[in-house]
Amino acid sequence: TGSGWPDVIEIRGEVYAPNAAFDAFNAAAEAEGKRTYANPRNFAAGSLRQKDPKITALRPLTFFAYAWGETSAPFAETQAGALEAFRSWGFQVNDRSARVEGAEGLIGVYQSLEADRSRLGYDIDGVVYKVDRLDWQQRLGFIARSPRWAIAHKFPAQQATTVLEGIDIQVGRTGSLTPVARLHPVTVGGVVVRNATLHNEDEIARKDVRIGDTVVLQRAGDVIPQIVGVVDTLRPEGAVPYVFPTVCPVCGSEAVREGDEVKRRCTGGLICDAQIVERLKHFVSRRAFDIEGLGEKQLIAFHARGWIKEPADIFRLARDEEKLALLRAEDGYGETSVRNLIAGIDARRVISLDRLIFGLGVREIGEQTSLVLSRAFGSWTAFRDACMAAANGLASDDWKTLAATHAISTRVLGLMAEAQPPADDPWPEAPMDQKIALAFPGMAAPARRSLAEISEGWSDLTRWAAVARDEGPSDMLNQIAGVSGVGPVAAEALAHFFHEPHNLQVVDALLAQLERVEDVAAPVTDSPVAGKTVVFTGSLERFTRDEAKARAESLGAKVSGSVSKKTDYVVAGPGAGSKLKDAEKHGVAVLTEDEWLALIS
Repeated sequence: TGSGWPDVIEIRGEVYAPNAAFDAFNAAAEAEGKRTYANPRNFAAGSLRQKDPKITALRPLTFFAYAWGETSAPFAETQAGALEAFRSWGFQVNDRSARVEGAEGLIGVYQSLEADRSRLGYDIDGVVYKVDRLDWQQRLGFIARSPRWAIAHKFPAQQATTVLEGIDIQVGRTGSLTPVARLHPVTVGGVVVRNATLHNEDEIARKDVRIGDTVVLQRAGDVIPQIVGVVDTLRPEGAVPYVFPTVCPVCGSEAVREGDEVKRRCTGGLICDAQIVERLKHFVSRRAFDIEGLGEKQLIAFHARGWIKEPADIFRLARDEEKLALLRAEDGYGETSVRNLIAGIDARRVISLDRLIFGLGVREIGEQTSLVLSRAFGSWTAFRDACMAAANGLASDDWKTLAATHAISTRVLGLMAEAQPPADDPWPEAPMDQKIALAFPGMAAPARRSLAEISEGWSDLTRWAAVARDEGPSDMLNQIAGVSGVGPVAAEALAHFFHEPHNLQVVDALLAQLERVEDVAAPVTDSPVAGKTVVFTGSLERFTRDEAKARAESLGAKVSGSVSKKTDYVVAGPGAGSKLKDAEKHGVAVLTEDEWLALIS
């Protein structure tokens, strides 16, 4: 309807579901035994994501127009004028939109809408203020993804109180342990909430949330339930601080915190049902064992049948005639498909050490670190022995606390380890700082102050000395961490992996199915490209990108993904683009594939 629109105009806005229509849809769906939705927002989003537009057309959705995209000609001078144009063209515009002057006018609209929020008939979580003049909007422009000429003003989250009945631990696909509060059902913002995330163990300790507590609950952004705090006056007698589990509730493996991470993670990746499909996907991936014909779809199906529960089962499947016969009889398979699957599996019974290490899926051990480790240790036996020794030499939590204390450096830890303060305090009247100086000669003032802050009396000082001496990482753990390109975080992750007996069982079962693990030779140091940085770009024709990278690294070169002034060579195939331009900009030597082969031959 109306007139005056440009030849081309893209109208933008927001799709929403009125509360009454949403409730009616849910009631009808429940009566028919169909899926219901938690709230209007999820319902609207899910309706728009339907692949079949006919389903979307049947949903009770409504649209508010409030913006525009492409347009062939200007059609208004102000934001308010644009909304009036939309209305005249037949689009629905929110009647509560208003043009006001100054901050007082803005706050007036905000307060009015907040007061009427429950009577609007649809859910909102705030208002948006916009500069009215469009020429001013254009001058103000954008930063990143947001305009300088508009800002959101959210309403306070709606809150309610309820009782925390329990804390459940969920294990994610990567092994992270997430605490979830189990709540007595309560309605918050029109939605019945039974669970809320507690994020991590530090958050539980910070809020001192205990089972049986009455807690204040709100929905962050009116969507995600979260616990704001505890009503201390209603805490029941006998409520004790929550102790976060140190073992995985799914598989019973150790759950540890690595480095500065707030998440505690299960170390039993290859045997944990919560993680196993994700770990198996990694195991068969191109950079790991690279097993043809065994993708995510097949892994999920085989795991659901109980055929594949660990990596060794993949290789057992290729020898299990009973399971293979069942597979041949299924749609989508046949003699050729099964034969190809067996061939793909058997081709990986001989595997290089770096691919085996990477395929284990140890957290913090990526493709490059696996290659570095394989070259440092050379053989599987040497690598496993080193990891087992490191697993038996993990630092204690007390040692980590001491090492993380401000100004307590490696040198200070060495001083403390060498000192042997007597069990009884020889200087009972001396201040703590002086006692530390006498007990640990050579310790600088910043370290003395830090040690004083975490110590209460002489007994603590003698305990920290014993911790520094006896509870630090073993020489082998330090040796692995000292390998260039590895570091302490990755070394500790390896130690935790090999410290878990379940992981050792899975790895040994896998090794029993393999024919050979190929040793990795140390990189050449006297080749023409040893120590050089190389970038491959374009569609290589003489070799694959992986083959080129492996060959270059075996000759002592470092392969990079980007070009800089530190790059020595760019090897360019047909279709090379931005990296070739970067090479010209930085004056880097550009080689064809044939020139590269001649150089390394």
